[in-house]
Amino acid sequence: MTARPTLRVGLIGHGFMGKAHSNAWRQAPRFFNLPAEVRMSTLCGRDARAVKKAAADFGWEKSATDWRAVVADPEIDLIDISTPNDSHAAIAIAAAAAGKAVLCEKPLARDVREAERMTKAVRQARVVNMVCHNYRRVPALALAREMIKRGELGERLFHFRARYAQDWIVDPEFPLVWRLRSGSAESGSLGDLGSHIVDLGRYLVGEFREVCATLETFVKQRPVPEARGRRGKVKVDDAVAVIGRFRNGALATLEATRFAQGRKNALTIEINGSEGSLVFDLEEMNRLRFYSARDPATERGFREIIVTEGAHPYIDHWWPPGHLVGYEHSFVHTIADFVRAIVARKNVAPSFADGLATQRVLEAIAQSAQRRAWVTL
Repeated sequence: MTARPTLRVGLIGHGFMGKAHSNAWRQAPRFFNLPAEVRMSTLCGRDARAVKKAAADFGWEKSATDWRAVVADPEIDLIDISTPNDSHAAIAIAAAAAGKAVLCEKPLARDVREAERMTKAVRQARVVNMVCHNYRRVPALALAREMIKRGELGERLFHFRARYAQDWIVDPEFPLVWRLRSGSAESGSLGDLGSHIVDLGRYLVGEFREVCATLETFVKQRPVPEARGRRGKVKVDDAVAVIGRFRNGALATLEATRFAQGRKNALTIEINGSEGSLVFDLEEMNRLRFYSARDPATERGFREIIVTEGAHPYIDHWWPPGHLVGYEHSFVHTIADFVRAIVARKNVAPSFADGLATQRVLEAIAQSAQRRAWVTL
């Protein structure tokens, strides 16, 4: 019997996403029959004391403060990038040059130029690559894609409506953290939240043809955390509203905002087709609402599909029917699919090429807002 290969992981970044990825690396081999042994080798961060503690807390073998050394380490087989956006390109390109498989948090890059360089690097190096758009692997959304592909909504799709709303920066005294700085994040709600709904639009409906958008920054200046008493200019958007059209003719209505009081992580989607509709709400992520015009006229209405059956995507790896999965499971599913792809030496969607396609839509949205005009992709 052939022994399974061992994959040694180097994770760069140990903040919010680093924590989510660490949990996923720890859980995926325990719940999925993976074709490789996974070793959580090295966790990397800038603060030696903080990253050492995080490594111990999350189950990593060791910690490091120099990502270049982690990338160059011949014992490391793959690099997982969970850092702020401004370092994605440098780390990914170096990892590809070193022959490592690369998983990168979204958005892939700060702009199209960086995304193009990253995509070229992994293509030339022929390394497996993936963007961590984890919501593709929420079982209810994976089921929605299956239903659309089967024609449950009919031959034509008419509308894709998506809203991603949070409220964590409504307070004007909230500090100027990296997500609010153009140098480190490049865009605000557009790149942070909008990248998710653009990716889901591409995943569920198809490629975008054209967009028309507006961006708004409601709080123009915020306290600078490293300089007490000083305020800095906010150069990224707080909210974005988009109308658009897909290549297949479906209309898109998108909104991303971090100024929706009471909304903590509210992602809602509705897709209308010629024979039915689907509705999803991340705050009730185990439910998918489905309306079928093929039902008898006297029995039509939205039905709730509780996505916890063993036949539903990914669910057979977890609990008995009716026992719910959560946000963290979408990362576990992502890691499991990534490991399988590495062993099979095949890319898995969303790849860096997908990330580049999404980045082009984000850029078109920003250009539209600046020009106050429609932009064709």
